Amino acid sequence: MSNNVDSYLQKQLEKQAVTESAFHRTKIVATVGPACDTYDKLLELVKAGVNVFRLNFSHGTHEDKASIIQHILKINETEKQNISILADLQGPKLRVGEIQNGSLEIKTGDILTFTSKEKVVGTKEKIYVSYPNLHEDVKVGDKILIDDGKLEVVVIEITKEGDVKVAVTYGGNLLPKKGVNLPDTAISLPALTEKDIVDLEFILGQQVDWLALSFVRKSQDIIDLKKRLADRNSTLKVIAKIEMPSAMADIRAIIRESDAVMVARGDLGVELPVEKVPMAQRDIIRKSIHRAKPVIVATQMMESMITGIKPNRSEITDVANAVLEGADAVMLSAETAAGKHPALVVETMRKIIMEVERTEYRYDREEDLKPQPHSPNFLSDAICYNACNMSKDVKADALVGMTQSGYTGFVLSSYRPRSPLFIFTKSKSLVNQLSLSWGVRAFYYDREQDLDTIVDDQIKILREGGFIKAGDTVINTGSTPVHLHLPTNVLKITKVPE
Repeated sequence: MSNNVDSYLQKQLEKQAVTESAFHRTKIVATVGPACDTYDKLLELVKAGVNVFRLNFSHGTHEDKASIIQHILKINETEKQNISILADLQGPKLRVGEIQNGSLEIKTGDILTFTSKEKVVGTKEKIYVSYPNLHEDVKVGDKILIDDGKLEVVVIEITKEGDVKVAVTYGGNLLPKKGVNLPDTAISLPALTEKDIVDLEFILGQQVDWLALSFVRKSQDIIDLKKRLADRNSTLKVIAKIEMPSAMADIRAIIRESDAVMVARGDLGVELPVEKVPMAQRDIIRKSIHRAKPVIVATQMMESMITGIKPNRSEITDVANAVLEGADAVMLSAETAAGKHPALVVETMRKIIMEVERTEYRYDREEDLKPQPHSPNFLSDAICYNACNMSKDVKADALVGMTQSGYTGFVLSSYRPRSPLFIFTKSKSLVNQLSLSWGVRAFYYDREQDLDTIVDDQIKILREGGFIKAGDTVINTGSTPVHLHLPTNVLKITKVPE
């Protein structure tokens, strides 16, 4: 190779700074908030193990978000990282309004009136709820849950004026701006609210990798959002947040239409009977893996560390179980956004993940994910399936994929191979997007030589990066003729030369 080529390869190599001893295959998503929104704090989190930063558009201004995005982009550039950015739309989140004196004690048996007609300051006489169709959608007997289910009321009357009278079944302290859930009600609000559309316009002007749609109810919600993105020639990939019973009823189609899925257990745990949540989580993870779609487990994973320096035992087990079930990523919310010890939370989560992956993790799941003849990608699926099988049989030191769309990367990842997984792509946006996928380390590579030269380049990059050495076994997937950019159709096994 010429010095010119060596220089090119070295630039790609520098993008991989994580040492093997610190690499965790189950990725960590951290929410950015006031506790970690500076460059230095974000860099601390990256060094502690964050792979994806989540920007929650329920809070903060566009100016705040633009500043955070610039910090992350700078970290990627100066620290040679591939940190992904996830923009999370608020969706049709229902809330109570302001409350007189900052709180209102409501007791079991109290009769309250909810209104969506005017933004009144809440008292026992009348409380505002930010849902204009409330009186049209609810019916007598429907439950209404407030503040993550801490308070519960039941609809007893819908007045001619369009107010909703409720009886308190479980009382407590009602605080302003708390969320409202309607588990018995078919909500008629659109998946994208006016606020979401404004936020989306801002997001489309930023260098963001993933877009999460909240309160998805049906697959058409995802289809409609993807059409908006296609109309703007956006490369954003869409995450469906599963947090409503109606989504569970259409879960297969939602997963099929989405690029990734989030098990958003905060609202899901309120909307569903609590005993159903663990099995719902497991079912979503299993179905997502079968569709080769990255899946995130989110909400309250290490909530005690918002203030404390150690998680409680149930939180440790919760993280470990999400890893064992096969989640691509686990997510931190208030723990990093508003907690006292953001970097410590990430470091603690990383240690739990790595211990599970070192000891009890079930790798090489190809027996569960055989290629399906009816799949439009059956032939390339078969190559990926056999690549993972072969990597297990020969105890390969590296499994390497090439992708134009990300599909090969997602499929190889879905088999959860024990062999280290490296994905090469000429799409710069995909390099960061693949940071969400289990086990993937992505490299930007845009040279179009013959396939043998490309494979030699990939092996050279991995060798010079210390990922492989002379005598190691490498399995490559690719496609030929290279210039046609066909789906994966080649499988090659190489012994790294001396």
